[in-house]
Amino acid sequence: MVTVSPWPRSPVHGRDSTSPIELDRLRPLPDSDIEDGSPRESDPYPTLRADSVLHEAQDTKMLDRDTTIERRVRLKLDFVLLPFLSLLFLFNSLDKSNIGSAETGHFTKDTGLPASALNVSVACFFAAFVTLQPVGAALGRKYGMARYVPTCMALWGLCTAAHIFITKEWQLVLLRTTVGILEAGFYPTTVSYLSLFYTRFEFAKRLGMFYGQAAVAGAMGGLLSWAVFRQFPDSPSPSGPPGPHIQDISPPGGWKSWQVLFLIEGITTMVIALIGFVWLPHSADTAWFLSAEERICAEQRIRQDRAEASMHSNDDYKSSSYTEPNQSERISRSPRNSDDSDEISRLIPQSDYSHLRGRSMVSTHSMTNDTGLSRSDILSAVLDWKVWYLLICNILSAIPATAFSVFLPLVVKGLAQSPSSTPGNHDMAPATANLLTVPPFLAGALILWTFTAWSDRRKERLVPILWGLVILLIGLTATVMLPQSAYTLRYIALIVLLAGSFVPSPLTVAWLTNNMLEPGKRAIVLGINGWGNLAGVLSAMLFAPKYRESGYVVPFFITLACVGVSFVGFIGFRTLILVINGRRQATVKGWDFEEIEREQRYGDVGAHRTSWVDRLYSEERRRMGDERLTFLYGL
Repeated sequence: MVTVSPWPRSPVHGRDSTSPIELDRLRPLPDSDIEDGSPRESDPYPTLRADSVLHEAQDTKMLDRDTTIERRVRLKLDFVLLPFLSLLFLFNSLDKSNIGSAETGHFTKDTGLPASALNVSVACFFAAFVTLQPVGAALGRKYGMARYVPTCMALWGLCTAAHIFITKEWQLVLLRTTVGILEAGFYPTTVSYLSLFYTRFEFAKRLGMFYGQAAVAGAMGGLLSWAVFRQFPDSPSPSGPPGPHIQDISPPGGWKSWQVLFLIEGITTMVIALIGFVWLPHSADTAWFLSAEERICAEQRIRQDRAEASMHSNDDYKSSSYTEPNQSERISRSPRNSDDSDEISRLIPQSDYSHLRGRSMVSTHSMTNDTGLSRSDILSAVLDWKVWYLLICNILSAIPATAFSVFLPLVVKGLAQSPSSTPGNHDMAPATANLLTVPPFLAGALILWTFTAWSDRRKERLVPILWGLVILLIGLTATVMLPQSAYTLRYIALIVLLAGSFVPSPLTVAWLTNNMLEPGKRAIVLGINGWGNLAGVLSAMLFAPKYRESGYVVPFFITLACVGVSFVGFIGFRTLILVINGRRQATVKGWDFEEIEREQRYGDVGAHRTSWVDRLYSEERRRMGDERLTFLYGL
């Protein structure tokens, strides 16, 4: 049975609340009924007229057309915008982790640097990269991702290529720190930008494709390093006192393998960044790959999705969980006219609240614009306890993925000992060590894509995060418990470990993105969440050269403890969110329709913010976005 134009689950001023018309119960009307407009007394459906049948047919045709256009928009976003953003992240990840691959080609030995210089430079990189995440996110939101990210990317590509000239430790530290500063705002800015074009339950799957490039970068970096190291095998280093062993920075024909690696990745990054200046639109309104009709659809579907996220009917609060409307229901329930003044006059008596005109949640600006930031956005993000709670969980759960994105070639090399070698003498060739990093990263990408697709279908983030952590804990436990002589089994455990390590971070970002409705606040929240890359600083200290001889057993034990704590933390967070939702349901359950409408639009019904928060905001005591009591957090 097909139902046309489902009605809202709660009454709206000026609308009837009768049940929807069912197509299989319609029957032709006699001509006499159509001509004089008066139905027969025996007609079981006395209100059904020919013009209403025509109207319903037109609505059905319009609905089909709307869904066709939306499908076309989504397809273009998936094949034009998403792949290019993923390519940007791929090279972002390559430039972040290439120092580890270079070290397997004797980078520090060739340049005369101490082995500890690598860890110092990685720590400095992550210190700058992590500290400036919110600053980078704010700058990206203020000036627009479409220009900010390509500019930073071109500059860090130049710094990557400049690694071929390194002969001193301070040069390495300076270049890695500069790359960290330039990359700081990339991830939160790009993810915030991506969320502008996709609805809530389209987003995790796309974010998985995007974030999965970190794993693909690990595999690609391993393959690229393997190819370079085979093509440019190491030559014996000249004997002599410690110091640079690169004669005049190796002219063509005498390149060191790590020099070729840095040069290829740096130049390619700069070329892609230049393409980004003309490829990336500032909003759906300026998307060169969309037609005029598709641009309107791209904008309207995001506006509808954000409105649905913040509006729940009485029925929603009476049930224990909220079910997202299906696609046809979402379109049919959207208002024909989203003009601000029209909505206020229709839903709220003008004489009562005329002073609030223009301040409702109904927005007239583009929902897909990549610029715009207010002090309210910043303060709302900074004062949100959920952001800081998830940040701690994110740091602890991200240590394996962050550590192995840089140190996996060294860890793989450290796991192996030749049967004929003395303990601590790791004779695995650099090309082989890098090639063996490919399977773990591919496993990580496949598991990530599977889990994010599952998360979108389930419309839940926290349960898939917990299952990802279970896989990670299994791999970590096996890696720690297996004897060092069981190299093959420990390598398989490492694959399982990496398979689960890429799941928590992107799904945490998806939860934050889905539940932070204000684009400005969302950008800052993602920037703060970017402090989760503190895991990189911890990993640089954990996987120190002194643990290389023992196969990194101690770092694995510490990592296992951190992941276990994060697992408990995510369970606690889910419990707290259920408590908050329950309290909001209990509060709103006693409200009448006008109070619910007012809270949805103005956020000033009942309890207010505390006075010190009011002074910081310098605004009337209004709740915005997810702060509204009518908003239920997704899980």
